[in-house]
Amino acid sequence: MARYRGAKSKISRKFGDPIYGPDKSFEKKNYLPGQHGASKRRRKQSEYGIQLMAKQKAKYTYGVLEKQFSNLFKKASRSKGVTGEVLLQLLEARLDNVVYRLGIAPTRDAARQLVSHRHITVNGTVVNVPSFTLRPGDLVGVREKSKSLEVISDSLSTARYSSSSWLEWDGDTMTGKFLNVPEREDIPENIQEQLIVELYSK
Repeated sequence: MARYRGAKSKISRKFGDPIYGPDKSFEKKNYLPGQHGASKRRRKQSEYGIQLMAKQKAKYTYGVLEKQFSNLFKKASRSKGVTGEVLLQLLEARLDNVVYRLGIAPTRDAARQLVSHRHITVNGTVVNVPSFTLRPGDLVGVREKSKSLEVISDSLSTARYSSSSWLEWDGDTMTGKFLNVPEREDIPENIQEQLIVELYSK
């Protein structure tokens, strides 16, 4: 499965935002990557450059490949509602993202791995497709044999799920419920989705 395997702090510095979560390296070097990053002034970006950066930031944040992202945008543009918001809602409804939001995994990369390695169930059935789209009412749980995994128990101790109003978590059964599609104001990611729409509209 093709994924970005490079230095994540470098990507965060490129966008000026810790898109992969708390990052001590980013805090220490909060400037452009490269030999002259600390002293190099940003050149004025073109309109296209700004739009492209917005798209790239969304892709890296959710760990989605170019073709997947393009297909999601096409799906969003065919749906009712504001295209940019629908796009983010589709990204948030991905199984790997919900596993991360529930706190089962500490990062989206870790969530993707848990799903791929068959540790996660949807409505009681094992699903190993990270891009699986959840619907309101779906139950996301940890497979019985996987409940003792250290990476899961350590991650759940942070209780991050409490900040996601569209999710509900039952710690006793280690099961979360996808209550509804989140509204834009409930999605915490700092993404300018309108710029992405403008880019694809060219």
